[in-house]
Parts: sequence; structure tokens; C-alpha cells
Amino acid sequence: MAGPDTAKVTGSSLEAFTKAGTAVVDFTATWCGPCQVLGPIVDKLATEFKGKAAIGKCDIDENPEVAAAFGVMGVPTLVFFKDGKVVDTHVGLLPEAALRTKLQKLAG
Repeated sequence: MAGPDTAKVTGSSLEAFTKAGTAVVDFTATWCGPCQVLGPIVDKLATEFKGKAAIGKCDIDENPEVAAAFGVMGVPTLVFFKDGKVVDTHVGLLPEAALRTKLQKLAG
């Protein structure tokens, strides 16, 4: 489900994952069509931004408590973090160019 540079985010790893710098969590589900379209884009950008931004995926069916903590009501939902704080959220499919632009702005 995840590429080589895409982290698997769970309730136990979330805090450490988002703690320092720029991080993005893609809340996803295996049954979600738009998630399957966004998944390879997230994986590609995880490799492209390696060392600049941490990018991971959180399966809402495996981690419902994490999804609930961030108010995820639909998937895909992207939650953007800067130094452990949520700075942006996007619900729905986001084109690759738009996601890259968001990451560039956040990662500096």
C-alpha cells in the first residue's frame, strides 16, 4: 500500500512522525477509489521530498482512533503538520501539482 519512502502511520507512531519539521499524513482506505488514485502520487512525492518532509499514510480502518482524533469524516484526507502542529487539511483528491506546491511551501 505504501511506497519505499512512505511511512505507515499508526496511533503509536503519529506523534514521533509529526514532531519535527514538515509532515503530511494521508488518511486513506483500501475500499476508497479516490484514495487509490492519490496513493501513487503520495508515494512519488514521498520519494521526491525525502529528507525535506515526512510523508505517510494512515489506514482509517486499521486506526479509527487516529482518524477520529483529526476529525476525518471522508477519505482521502490529507493533514499537513509543521513542527507537530496541524497547519492545513485537505479533503478529497488533490492533483499532484497542487500537492507538490503545498509541500514546497511547507518544507521551505
